[in-house]
Amino acid sequence: MHRIWQAFGLQPHRQKQCKLCSDPFFVEKVRDIVGLYLNPPENAVVLCGDEKSGIQALERTQPMLPLGLGYVQGVTHDYRRHGTTRLFAALDTANGKVLTPCRQRHRHQEYLGFLGEIEKNVPQNLQVHVIVDNYATPKHLGGKRWFAARPRFHPSYACWLKQVEIWFNRITQQAIRRGTFRSVQDLVEKIDHYVKNSNRQAQPFVWTATADSIFAKVERLCERISGTAHQYYLCEI
Repeated sequence: MHRIWQAFGLQPHRQKQCKLCSDPFFVEKVRDIVGLYLNPPENAVVLCGDEKSGIQALERTQPMLPLGLGYVQGVTHDYRRHGTTRLFAALDTANGKVLTPCRQRHRHQEYLGFLGEIEKNVPQNLQVHVIVDNYATPKHLGGKRWFAARPRFHPSYACWLKQVEIWFNRITQQAIRRGTFRSVQDLVEKIDHYVKNSNRQAQPFVWTATADSIFAKVERLCERISGTAHQYYLCEI
């Protein structure tokens, strides 16, 4: 069996995640967001916002063994749970700095408070383009009213192509996953400490993908899964 797999280049143990969008406005949204990244408007700030939920305050039962020559960092498999927090983040795509309040709950009230933090930190003379999720909280009636009352805010609703997800992965790898926290407050304080250090040496992510290159990739994926049992939406591009 191993020789057959090798002969035909088969690797059944490997898996790749993928998902095709079913949003009928997929093409328009991709062009909108990529346009904000590659050609940001003048006298405006482009923010990429999202929420990282369910961050657990885990306290390891024994001290971690440090990384050394010839062996990896040692972490106990057991831990004590002290609760969770949620991290709201708005990434400024022009300079890489992040605004990050932590909240205990996931409601539209917390989301509106997050938008209020953004409003206080962006100069009044600038237009604000905010890339937010498609999920229910940003589209809540309260959120729609908030944006409608502030003409300088321009939301773009999409759950893909968000640069802040890259930053979320960075803080997860560098601060959260390897940390041990005695309480939720301890977790929040260490997140704030990481954010302050990160913002002091922040640099923007370099975005190179054009809308056309993204559509070409989607088209290739559609061709690969054509005729399978998958149900998908094929955009006209």
